[in-house]
Amino acid sequence: MQKKSLRFGRGFRVALSNRRAEAAVMVIPPGGAEGDSRNRHRGADQWLFVVSGEGTALVEGRRYKLKPNTLIVVESGEQHEIRNDGRAPLRTLNFYAPPAYTRAGNPLPRGRR
Repeated sequence: MQKKSLRFGRGFRVALSNRRAEAAVMVIPPGGAEGDSRNRHRGADQWLFVVSGEGTALVEGRRYKLKPNTLIVVESGEQHEIRNDGRAPLRTLNFYAPPAYTRAGNPLPRGRR
């Protein structure tokens, strides 16, 4: 069993992980974005829950509005970018199955844990 009190500081940080999944917190400042046209998790699905703030998810060229309590799933291989369109930081809790990042936040190669 693992337990952690989450802190939403700056940027992206893996909070907890095991062999099957991981949780990460992400904070995007107003006007900022994470991801681009090359951003894909080829070996993992990403579940993104908006804790606070507002923004837009661009997934495979389609736009989805993000606001508190929104939950989206970006499936493995889908191109995506998360943008903060609001005036406050966009805070999200993200789950990856299987893990997509090292504890330091570096992308894992597909199929690696």
